Amino acid sequence: MRDLFVTLIVFGTLPYVFKRPYIGILLWSWLAYMNPHKLSWGFAHDFPFSQVTAIVILISLLISKEKKEIPWSLEIYLLFVFLLWMFITTLNAIYPDFAWMQWDKVWKIQLMTLVTMMVMQTQWRVQAMVWIIALSIGFYGFKGGIFTILTGGSYAVYGPSGSFIYGNNEIGLALIMTIPMIRYLHLTTEHKALKTGLMVTMWLCVVSVIGTQSRGAFVGIACMGLFLIMKSRNRLPMLLAMLIIVPILIGFMPESWHDRMGTIKTYEEDASAMGRINAWWMAFNLAKNNILGGGFECFQYPTFVMYAPVKHDVHDAHSIYFETMGEHGFIGLGIFLLIAITTLRSAGTIIKQAKKSEETQWMADLAGMLQVSLLGYGASGAFLGLAYFDLYYHYIAIIVILKAMLVKHQQEQIVSRQELNNVYIGRQQKAINNNAVKH
Repeated sequence: MRDLFVTLIVFGTLPYVFKRPYIGILLWSWLAYMNPHKLSWGFAHDFPFSQVTAIVILISLLISKEKKEIPWSLEIYLLFVFLLWMFITTLNAIYPDFAWMQWDKVWKIQLMTLVTMMVMQTQWRVQAMVWIIALSIGFYGFKGGIFTILTGGSYAVYGPSGSFIYGNNEIGLALIMTIPMIRYLHLTTEHKALKTGLMVTMWLCVVSVIGTQSRGAFVGIACMGLFLIMKSRNRLPMLLAMLIIVPILIGFMPESWHDRMGTIKTYEEDASAMGRINAWWMAFNLAKNNILGGGFECFQYPTFVMYAPVKHDVHDAHSIYFETMGEHGFIGLGIFLLIAITTLRSAGTIIKQAKKSEETQWMADLAGMLQVSLLGYGASGAFLGLAYFDLYYHYIAIIVILKAMLVKHQQEQIVSRQELNNVYIGRQQKAINNNAVKH
């Protein structure tokens, strides 16, 4: 039944995408982040709905009469440079078969990021996209939070099977990046029932992150929570809620959870943590010896034998920074960091300028919460290998869109003031002429 439900929604929506590409982006976002087909057990589970939707979106870009333009900015130029550099490192990858498979995923993510920037440049479309992203991932936070409470935190929370966010680390990171978006919707929604539902969902997502039993996610949500208070309007109620609820949640978790989180301080005694550090040294040594790095999927046994301090302790990168460093060298890491810094600065600029007007206050609120999400990604990502997470690049796209919309709004305001001045000057001149005629 679930298979049929998802199939009917997707193929029932696709005809509208041909005329309105933005509907395709909304559909693609739902499929990418909620992965509804992964909740089924039949033919739909592995059907390439996202790929079919992406193809239809690209066709609609060619045949739709709707205006489409790239909002050129420094972030977009850097994303193109990063994509080009990753292509070069893939050409020279240590494991070309694995590398080209990963490249096939990464360039498609970047393509959809660019398409999103082109077609989602209105307030309604941005708001709709945020709702879909927040509720799609928030669904698993809601469900995972209830699961954690009912089981007393004895079992780890996982994402949808077979998806990009299945692992406890991955779903933890996705929820950390989603909680600020739910907070934004809560801030800007006037309907009381919706506000209550969003607040409940937000806190259940917090419970769910703690319930993942991911140490990286725990560090990430601590950092994210701090920034969430700093960047939110109505900070005091949020601060008081955190001071009351978070200690209760931590006290509620079983002893096994506390023992696992305690290894953050005693990482030298934890085999998993030391394995990650060994992988990080491998990435550093590889980048030091090869300007291009090892290419995608270079964290393999032969590479560890050549570059790792402990040659037979093979681990994944478990860090967006060391993943990028190992796969694309120091230059690739530099571009990756430059994209993040530039995007955060752009968000800061949007906040400063947009909060000056009631018409653009929503942009300031959204940019602030996007900043929190990106900072949460940066903190939690230090211990999780999701450097190519499509949600991260989607958030960059939204910030670029907001920047373009804000510039357009400011230009319209200037034109409007000039027109008012011209009308005023015209009336003054007419009055002078009339007086001259009378005399």
